[in-house]
Amino acid sequence: MSTNGEEEAARFGHTELPEEQRRALHKAVKWEWITIVFLAVSTFLVYLVLGNSQAMKAAWIEDLLSFLPPISFLIAARIIRRRPTESHPYGYHRAVGVAHLVAAVALVVMGAYLLVDSGIGLVTAEHPTIGGVTLLGNTFWLGWLMVLAMLFTAGPPVVLGIIKMKLAKTLHDKVLYADADMNKADWMTALSAAVGVLGIGVGLWWADYAAAILISTSILHDGIKNLRAAIGGLTDTRARTYDDSRPDPVGERIDSYLQSLSWVREARSRVRDEGHVFHIESFVVPQGWPGATLQRIEKAREACVEMDWKVQDMVIVPVSELPEEFLPGLTQGGGEYR
Repeated sequence: MSTNGEEEAARFGHTELPEEQRRALHKAVKWEWITIVFLAVSTFLVYLVLGNSQAMKAAWIEDLLSFLPPISFLIAARIIRRRPTESHPYGYHRAVGVAHLVAAVALVVMGAYLLVDSGIGLVTAEHPTIGGVTLLGNTFWLGWLMVLAMLFTAGPPVVLGIIKMKLAKTLHDKVLYADADMNKADWMTALSAAVGVLGIGVGLWWADYAAAILISTSILHDGIKNLRAAIGGLTDTRARTYDDSRPDPVGERIDSYLQSLSWVREARSRVRDEGHVFHIESFVVPQGWPGATLQRIEKAREACVEMDWKVQDMVIVPVSELPEEFLPGLTQGGGEYR
């Protein structure tokens, strides 16, 4: 018999997770903890060899910012397990969106700061210097340790990103996806920082600032991309796939099913992404009011809920005609409902 903790871990709100999603959630939590441990080691290592390189400073700050997505995911993953209450009738799924927003704002702010700071250093022609260091009785250029540190931090995040990307798709988790996407691009940060350090070594002082600007731009790009996605989710835009590449197909599947019923003339749905799960309002125009029996409506609703584990809250509303937002001509220029 499962314990209460295991039961809570196997659900989002009152949605019991299928076995595939249960395993994915367990793995995602494990890999996020592994990510945090790796970041703690790599961030400390980079700090030890930071020197005066602006590129190394930018890479180190990016490593610090990389803590935000996994921490946000772990916190949100605990909060959303709570069942709906009287004060939170829709559950706590929006915690995912809030975590996504906080991480995105931090990325935007720090990316913009580093970009301006690096740009000022380039314009004012401040020449960074990297001295020597004595280790085990031998004195050598500190830049070699910087490059080694960057090479050490380049590979593991890419592997972590690939693993977490698959889990994000299974869980429909946009915070996990953002984390994985940043991890997969970390090799570019490490390579840019290494090139900037080597540039200082051969007398190209501007290469360090150029690398820092490139890293800052990458941070800012990630921040803006995630900020748009987070705000879109919190302002109830049309539900999209975990990577925001296209509208989630579950809405069209539900509409097709409802329109195929003999007693339904028209049907259109509004799909709201609550975080991992969807809240769906389906409006149906019956062929005739005697046909829209309570039994038929309930049977159709149950069939829709069974289509996809993400369909948590589902309501079917019989109407004499579709609401005006579904009428021809009003869904153009963005297609928010279709």
